[in-house]
Amino acid sequence: MDGQSRFPRQRTSSGDAYRSGPAQGQGQAASTGTALPGASAPGCALHRRLHLTLEPADLVAVGSVRQRLRTALSHWGVPELSDTAELLSSELVTNALLHTSKGAVFDAVLGTDSRLRIEVQDGASRLPGRRRDPDAEYATSGRGLLLVEALADSWGVQLRGDGKVTWFELALP
Repeated sequence: MDGQSRFPRQRTSSGDAYRSGPAQGQGQAASTGTALPGASAPGCALHRRLHLTLEPADLVAVGSVRQRLRTALSHWGVPELSDTAELLSSELVTNALLHTSKGAVFDAVLGTDSRLRIEVQDGASRLPGRRRDPDAEYATSGRGLLLVEALADSWGVQLRGDGKVTWFELALP
């Protein structure tokens, strides 16, 4: 993977449709669909999907996203993806909640090929980019997409009419 050639020119991909739902409380991620990750009927195409909606500026929810993702990945039989998936998800969710005035939609799907795809949809249409500040190397923030670029097997940004989706994929080692 030659990440340097892709950054800051973001790759795009056609994305899946989102089901949005109202958040169910302040300070925690709300879920739509099944109550527990993987609790759908056997054979259901969505049985390996985690869908969460997040309130605007609710940074406390980032911890809930991490915990729910770890639980889902363990339930789906791929706990080895947890550390990297949690780290990169935290970066994308935090960016969406900090840099937009709207909430975010988080989706994690484990495909039949054991490839994990995580998408974070937000309401901003501005593409993320590198810091242009010469002192950025000493900044305490602004390295999230560099982590995504370094650790994900693939990643990108897709503009939508109501914002954008930033996504990454991880394959089983």
